[in-house]
Amino acid sequence: MCENQEFVDCLPDSKAAYVLGNVAEVVERILTFVPTKSLLRIASVCRLWRNCARRVLRTQQHLTWVSACGPSTTGVHALYNILPEEVEKVFLLPKTVLAMVDCDAFNGEGYCYRQSNGKRSRHSPDNVEELNLLFPKGCDIMGIAAPGIVLTPSGSYSNPPQEYQDGEAGFAVMFPSTEGVHIKPFHFCKKTISPTALKEAGLVDNTELRVVLLFVYEAYKSGGARFLNQILEPLAKSKALIAGGLVESVFTPPRTCCSQGAYGVVGLALSGPKVQGTSVLLDQDISSAKAAEATIRRLKAAKIPEKNTLGFMFACVGRGQNYYNNQANVEADAFHKVFPNTPLFGLFGNGEIGCDRIVKDDYTLCDTDTDSLQHEYTTVMTLVHLG
Repeated sequence: MCENQEFVDCLPDSKAAYVLGNVAEVVERILTFVPTKSLLRIASVCRLWRNCARRVLRTQQHLTWVSACGPSTTGVHALYNILPEEVEKVFLLPKTVLAMVDCDAFNGEGYCYRQSNGKRSRHSPDNVEELNLLFPKGCDIMGIAAPGIVLTPSGSYSNPPQEYQDGEAGFAVMFPSTEGVHIKPFHFCKKTISPTALKEAGLVDNTELRVVLLFVYEAYKSGGARFLNQILEPLAKSKALIAGGLVESVFTPPRTCCSQGAYGVVGLALSGPKVQGTSVLLDQDISSAKAAEATIRRLKAAKIPEKNTLGFMFACVGRGQNYYNNQANVEADAFHKVFPNTPLFGLFGNGEIGCDRIVKDDYTLCDTDTDSLQHEYTTVMTLVHLG
C-alpha cells in the first residue's frame, strides 16, 4: 500500500480525503495559505504533501519583517515580546535576519531591559540564545543596538515609517534565500581583520558585490578610527554601495575573538546580478522638510523596482526632531511621500557611513576617497533591491 493511501485510509471516508491525499494541484494551492513553520510540519505527513510543500517554499521569496515599539510590560523588550508569536505567522523561510533595537533596552551582552526609573536593569544572555532558536538552523542573525530606531510598522509595505529617538522600539527584517542574491554576514575586530579576511567575506576582489551594509561598534575607542579606515579604504575603490553607521553595540553574533568593550564591525555583503542599490546624503544644510524631500527624490533616478525593495535610513543622533525645529518624523515622512510602497528601516547613530550614489555602470564610488564616506550630523538614505 502506498504512503498516500495510508494517509487517506486514516481519514473519514470522503471525497475531501481523496483530494487531499492524491491531487497535488489542490494540495499545493491550499498550502499557499499556510505559514512557513506550519508548512514545514505538514511536509512530514506524506510524500505528496512534502513535495507540494517544497514547491510552495520555493515561491515564498518575498522578504518580510516584524516591528514593535514599547513600552513593554513583560520585563523584556517589546520586539522580543512579540517575535516568537509573529515568526510563526511569516510566509517565508528566513536565511538572514537583520534586527535593530534601541540601546536603552539592550546591551552588547544580550537582552537587557532597563526600567523607567533607571535604577535597575536585568541581563539575560539566555534570551539571545532563544532568539537564535526562533529561526531555522543555519539562519544568519545580526543584532544591533543603537541610540534610536527607524521602522515601518508590521503588516503592510505602505505603512508610514516612524522615527523613534526615545523609547523602546525595534525590528527584525527577514531575508529569504533568493536566486541571484547572495547575502553574506561578516564580523571583524582588530584581531581578525586582514586582507585575506576581507576577501573571504566577499568585500574585495568580488566583481558581483553590489551593496555593503556595515555597522561599527565602540568606534570611539583608541584605534577605532584607524580600524574603520581598514574597512573603508578597499571598499571605496569598488563600485559597491556602502551605507551604515556607528552603533552602540552588537548582541548577536556573540563576540568570541575580542574582549567586551573592544571595537569592531559587523555587516552584510550583498552580491549577485539581481541586487541593486542607490543612496543620497542629506547633509548638514538640509534642515527643512521640503529640502529633505527634494534630496530623497533624487533616488528616483536609479529607477529601482518597488517590488522586493527596502529603504534604509542611517541618521545622526543630532538630527531628527530637534534638527527640524521640533518637527517629528520629517525625514521618514519625506521618504514615504516619495516611496509610498517601500518600507523603511534604520537607526540614529553616532556617525554615518555613505555618500551620494545614483547607480551608473561606469560610476566609481567617491573617487576612492575614504573620507567622503564618513559623516556627522547627516542622514544616509538608501534603497536596496533584492531581485
